[in-house]
Amino acid sequence: MMGDTHIGPTNLASRTVAVQGTKLHFHEAGVGETLVLLHGGDPGASGWSNFGGNVAALAEQFHVVVPDQPGYGLADKPEFDGDYWTFAARCIADLLSSLGVEKAHFVGNSMGGGTTVRLALDRPDCIDRMILMGPAGVSVNVVTPHPSEGLKILSSFYDAPGPSRDRMAAFIRMMVFDPAMVTDELITERLEAAMDPDARAGALRAVRSIMSSPDAELWRHLHEVQHETLLVWGRDDRVVPMDGGLFALQRMPNADLHVFSRCGHWAQAERRDEFNRLAIDFFTR
Repeated sequence: MMGDTHIGPTNLASRTVAVQGTKLHFHEAGVGETLVLLHGGDPGASGWSNFGGNVAALAEQFHVVVPDQPGYGLADKPEFDGDYWTFAARCIADLLSSLGVEKAHFVGNSMGGGTTVRLALDRPDCIDRMILMGPAGVSVNVVTPHPSEGLKILSSFYDAPGPSRDRMAAFIRMMVFDPAMVTDELITERLEAAMDPDARAGALRAVRSIMSSPDAELWRHLHEVQHETLLVWGRDDRVVPMDGGLFALQRMPNADLHVFSRCGHWAQAERRDEFNRLAIDFFTR
């Protein structure tokens, strides 16, 4: 069951679909091969908040689909059995089916990288090529401590006395290399989204599942992933440190690694134009 709401004069659309007994929301634009962009799990995250700045460029080449993963954005925040990534991957597979898409390219950032890898393991037929950008669950830190600074902040964001503007500002500063990216507008947008009680419950459910379930240790299965993969890291990533990318590179039989200098966890935003060119080249070559 799907409802459509078109935005503005372009072919950008905001849509909903019922999958796995829950409602997913997604943005959609462009024509051509389908490219799915899966966001991370930071407080206040959504598909558009992570990738809104990339859609216009990518939609010139692809049919771009930007979901809010379950528990985030305008998607439902359901209870689920098992680990979060298995549930989210099933939802994304059903989303593709509802759109009549048999196979798609994927970009998975952080938590979205975990969902992408889980989908590659469970439904390899759904994925063509994939970019994993600072992917969670996929790497093992080689020289940096675990859990990372960013994971500690993420897991404690909702602890007493609860979210605040200062706490959100500190969190975003940790996510990026360039402090100029930490704008008042971004802090306000993310804090308002994170303060919603349903969003808080959904994010906590997802993060706690990922941090506690043995099934979330996707790095144990990387050797099984045969898809052509581009690992993308910010050299200065404090959430999923770059040295973990070397582990993933060694374990994945068909992966390359690209590292952006002077860049944190949000390469798609901090190095937007370069990231867009890199993605287009990788998916069209």
